[in-house]
Amino acid sequence: MRESDSIDSLGGGTMPKPYSMDLRERVIETVAAGASRREAAELYGISPSVVVIWVQRWEETGSIVAKPSGGSVSPLEDHAAFLLGLVAEQPDLTLEEIVAAMAKARIASSRTAVWRFYERHGITFKKNSVRGGAKARRRGQRAPTLDTRAGHA
Repeated sequence: MRESDSIDSLGGGTMPKPYSMDLRERVIETVAAGASRREAAELYGISPSVVVIWVQRWEETGSIVAKPSGGSVSPLEDHAAFLLGLVAEQPDLTLEEIVAAMAKARIASSRTAVWRFYERHGITFKKNSVRGGAKARRRGQRAPTLDTRAGHA
């Protein structure tokens, strides 16, 4: 088994490509010529359920073209003006404050969905130098280490 065929490669985040039009046409022609859907599936090495779906679509619409995949739109895009206006007025709002403002405006969502919305629009919530960043703060002198007190230097 090649490295690219391993189960780990399935988690890459990309959708599988649709079957070719050539294969779809041959399968439909085979079924139209009298073969059962299961026989056509075995002949071409594909799932019987795929053949059933293709034949149903062909009988209903006359088309065997793959349906478009992906391209979903977030429901938060309907409220883009409101959400972008929030950070334009107050750039230092936290995600929690934005979610609270949304709840006040009766817009249902989650913290993660809000994060993704702003990420798509190029807005981040990283700490900046105006607010001090993520530096460790010292509170004065540190206690001496154990080795220094015991004289084991």
